[in-house]
Amino acid sequence: MKQQGFLPATKEELIERGIEQPDFVYVIGDAYVDHPSFGPAIISRVLESHGYSVAILSQPDWKNPDSIRVYGEPRLAFLVSSGNMDSMVNHYSVSRKRRRTDAFTPGGVMGRRPDRADMVYSNLIRHAYKHVPIILGGIEASLRRMAHYDYWADGFKRSLLLDSGADLISYGMGERSIVEIADALASGISIHDLTFINGTVFRTSRKEDIYDAIFLPDYESMKADKTLYAKSFGIQHKNTDPIRGKRLAEQYSEHLYVVQNPPARPLTREEMDEIYDLPYQRAVHPSCLTRGEVPAFSEIKFSLASCRGCFGACSFCALTFHQGRIIQSRSHESLLREAHLMTEDPDFKGYIHDVGGPTADFRRPACDKQLKAGACPERQCLFPKPCPNLKADHSDYISLLRKLRSVPGVKKVFIRSGIRFDYVLADPNQTFLKELCEYHVSGQLKVAPEHVSDAVLSRMGKPNRGVYEEFCRRYKKMNETLQKKQYLVPYLMSSHPGSTLKEAIELAEYCRDLGYMPEQVQDFYPTPSTISTCMYYTGLDPRTMEPVYVPKNPHEKAMQRALIQYRDPKNEALVREALEKAGRRDLIGYGPKCLLRPKGSRPAEERPDATRIRKPTGKRKSDPFVLQKPQAQRPKKKTIRNVHKKK
Repeated sequence: MKQQGFLPATKEELIERGIEQPDFVYVIGDAYVDHPSFGPAIISRVLESHGYSVAILSQPDWKNPDSIRVYGEPRLAFLVSSGNMDSMVNHYSVSRKRRRTDAFTPGGVMGRRPDRADMVYSNLIRHAYKHVPIILGGIEASLRRMAHYDYWADGFKRSLLLDSGADLISYGMGERSIVEIADALASGISIHDLTFINGTVFRTSRKEDIYDAIFLPDYESMKADKTLYAKSFGIQHKNTDPIRGKRLAEQYSEHLYVVQNPPARPLTREEMDEIYDLPYQRAVHPSCLTRGEVPAFSEIKFSLASCRGCFGACSFCALTFHQGRIIQSRSHESLLREAHLMTEDPDFKGYIHDVGGPTADFRRPACDKQLKAGACPERQCLFPKPCPNLKADHSDYISLLRKLRSVPGVKKVFIRSGIRFDYVLADPNQTFLKELCEYHVSGQLKVAPEHVSDAVLSRMGKPNRGVYEEFCRRYKKMNETLQKKQYLVPYLMSSHPGSTLKEAIELAEYCRDLGYMPEQVQDFYPTPSTISTCMYYTGLDPRTMEPVYVPKNPHEKAMQRALIQYRDPKNEALVREALEKAGRRDLIGYGPKCLLRPKGSRPAEERPDATRIRKPTGKRKSDPFVLQKPQAQRPKKKTIRNVHKKK
């Protein structure tokens, strides 16, 4: 049933296709972008390839009940997704302040989707159509599929399935489950009988209908005792694997249960290729473009998604919960076909902005046994040290990048989606590091050590400080060999569980020693269904059940954040308070190791010891390798004005 052009996104387009009643109406919180980087585009194209008609209802007016009736009642079901981002993360910063723009809306306009979009859209549909099936999918539903802590309400919430009034959640990457659901509904099976599809969550009133399941602590008990939730999340975390994962059940009352079936099987490379080769228009639908460009699409338009999944398993990242730990990748041929399509775009300037996925340099499962036995539930692949069974091998990725560089019309291929530096070090062949520095860095390489305190890094699931420092040395040496001036820009995170003021000061001292002040710092954001969020809520590490210090007080969080940017004058009062509170007045003074000057001290250029003070420059703020000369020592620029004075 493949047709050229966009899927119908207006009533007129539906009529033009001769469709009186679509099989599915897909309600999405984003603008309609027909590109495989956008989940709704993939799901709708997959359904179309299996013979089902899909009408897209993008950003309906949730304040107007008639907006949901545009296409009438679908033949099989409504599909609902908040979009590529969780609507609450999309709308609010970590300080719970409303963001000014929405990158997934035409013109970047904020306010075109509701808070908690999945719940609002589903309730709107249920009000208009009492009995039509509603199926939730996407990141927002996936991470709220079971009882969870909600940061914005600062409370413990039920499964989204219950509060939305929907019938089913398709969690994770839903290509397999959505086709199974569609086929079952088309065959006449009731939505209430779809209890057997992997990658879905359903509800039931009969305990006897739940078979071969692990029963988690019930909702009311977890709400009353955070320790029980930590134990429950630990069990959930160990059952995100499609091969080892078990069915999980959560009780809400005597006659209400939410059941999570095991995750869907990973896609094969051939299946990945088929999905990415579907006839996407790789553009924003014209009805959305009338309101302006979609900023998020501009960012990824000339990027290639080469893989899915991540065995890095950082504690603060929900990818393990959503995509799993088993890597799935596309073939070189599929990626080259997409690259050739890019070169035909009139806006293409010769630069492929990224080739990667959750982690750019993962192209294969961590070890051979994962495809047969699944990922190990009790150990991680890279943390605290690389597993002896890990096969760190960049040869396939190197070959792919070489082919992409050779595509006619391609000038440069960049890697921006993140390099796992401990995986680079684990590879005995350093060819990848050489070619990365030689061909794929645009002056700066962004990496994510996140912190330097080993106490915090252990809670983050990140390698110890020495691993990052070794990567820095090798990166610097490689660039010196290649005679290139390229620098590392580290992503840093403040206020993660486990971080006290002591660890925050340790990170500030590290930045001082590098002569580096980051322009941006990410304060830890407790998003649903991550290990770190569980620690934030319960004060316990669900992997070990050990107590964890959690910085929750907004003022302490502000101090921890300010310490990383201690050179910023507006942070002086917070930094001074933090140092005094931590008993580190030794860092207030004139010495080269001090972070702050005493109150009322003279400006640096007027002091006799000014030549000892290393100051950042605007030109190389993000250069952690080249130490800057003090301002007082720098020769004046040879401007026209100075030349005339000498004459």
